[in-house]
Amino acid sequence: MKQCVLVVLVLFVTGIYAQTIQEYNSKDNNYLEDQFYLGITYNFLLDKPTDFTQRNLSYGLQGGIIKDIPLNSKRTFALGLGLGYAINSYYSNLVASEMDNAILYEIARGDSQVKRSKFETHSIELPLEVRWRDSTSEEYKFWRVYSGLKLGYVFGSRSKLVTTENKTSFINPDVRKFQYGLMFNFGYNTFNIHIYYSLNNLFEEGIVFEGEDLKLKPLRVGLIFYIL
Repeated sequence: MKQCVLVVLVLFVTGIYAQTIQEYNSKDNNYLEDQFYLGITYNFLLDKPTDFTQRNLSYGLQGGIIKDIPLNSKRTFALGLGLGYAINSYYSNLVASEMDNAILYEIARGDSQVKRSKFETHSIELPLEVRWRDSTSEEYKFWRVYSGLKLGYVFGSRSKLVTTENKTSFINPDVRKFQYGLMFNFGYNTFNIHIYYSLNNLFEEGIVFEGEDLKLKPLRVGLIFYIL
């Protein structure tokens, strides 16, 4: 949690500094906007199985670069093609454990010794944005509405469990490698709302939990900061 707060403070200061520098730049009709991004989200899980509940702070951190491609002479409409990195954590009462070369999933009940259960993913992401903003070469505070598609490749996924007796962690191959979804970013100046809705499930097809398919579709809501 301390790390999340520190990240937010760094982003805030960096954003203010970058925008201030832009304010004093000379007029440039070939300017580009928002070429770097950093964000923090709260991660929801949809399509939950029976008795599934989220716990603790399921958070996400993301950052990357964006190639801004203006589409009109005023440069208010543009495309954005990016490359980034994201780490996402999902805390819940769903426990994963290795057993006989397989992974067993079960719900931690009320009398369980489970303190924390987490799924964690590390991803390379490719955001594709359609951009509108009312900026000019001399205006550093402006409205923006960016929407589009985000593709992701999960190169690292782990299940972690903390009980009253011990801690365990292992690589979880059941997490889907290729993920994609819709995103919508809007705001004014430094602070902007970020929404990502996954179009496929967190887990691979065929993962069965208590007689039903284990789906769990991510929905991430938070703040995104654009720089330079």
